[in-house]
Amino acid sequence: MTSPRLATYSVDGAIHYGAVTDKGIVDLSARFAGEYPTLREVIAADALMQLVEDTAGRAADHALDAVTLLPPIPAPEKIICIGVNYPDRNAEYKDGQDAPKYPSMFMRTPRSFVGHGTPLVRPRASQQLDYEGELVIVIGKGGRHIVEKDALDHIAALTLCNEGTIRDWVRHAKFNVTQGKNFDSTGSLGPWIVPYTNEAQIADIRLTTRVNGELRQDDRTSRLIFDFRYLINYISTFTTLMPGDVIVTGTPTGAGARFDPPRYLKPGDVIEVEAEGVGLLRNGVVDETL
Repeated sequence: MTSPRLATYSVDGAIHYGAVTDKGIVDLSARFAGEYPTLREVIAADALMQLVEDTAGRAADHALDAVTLLPPIPAPEKIICIGVNYPDRNAEYKDGQDAPKYPSMFMRTPRSFVGHGTPLVRPRASQQLDYEGELVIVIGKGGRHIVEKDALDHIAALTLCNEGTIRDWVRHAKFNVTQGKNFDSTGSLGPWIVPYTNEAQIADIRLTTRVNGELRQDDRTSRLIFDFRYLINYISTFTTLMPGDVIVTGTPTGAGARFDPPRYLKPGDVIEVEAEGVGLLRNGVVDETL
């Protein structure tokens, strides 16, 4: 049985949200926008399953290929990205160090992401655009100092990320990666969110990334160095998590920079990030034209 899927999309110049079914998209914003302007407000009201239930028996309003899918959560307060969170990824650094004691992390801006089906943009400033397939948790119930035993109760939904990175720009400064992680339209989020239901749903998800059909990344969430409970606890120690916040949980080994020679993305490439029970996020690549 297909998991419920909720998406943000544009059609005829307007932004909507709705449920993705086998027959297309049921426009839920037409019925709920007065109460919930976007999916972020739906999440804040703990109303995702209300929308799923409302979808039952309704005909699709749009064909899926007739709309443009957007990042599912519009203007999240925070997009927090976790680095080096799979064992083999840590080994890629070849620095002889054990797994880190605490997670590496950085922030990204909403403008650095596009939705499913929209090409990533290789910027004029660099040809070192790389891919990083990742599973994403979306925060539902906010909070500060969230204890690990309660942490999963704060997850609203799951989605996917291609956490596109400009490799030479992450090395511009002595100890930050912000520049190389925030070029406009270099990453993607989506294609939709899948409501979180229970721990078994996230315990052992297979996550893969393919470039032009070639398998490049392949790992499972059961192998995370810092699991979802820990991440929510750790992050909420220093910042208040808010409904709709996005936590990008780390990428497996196999990014293009780790090949010899590196295999960076170029116009015409197609990247597919896929996770069991969540979906498939697909994007092409174009050069910046501005």
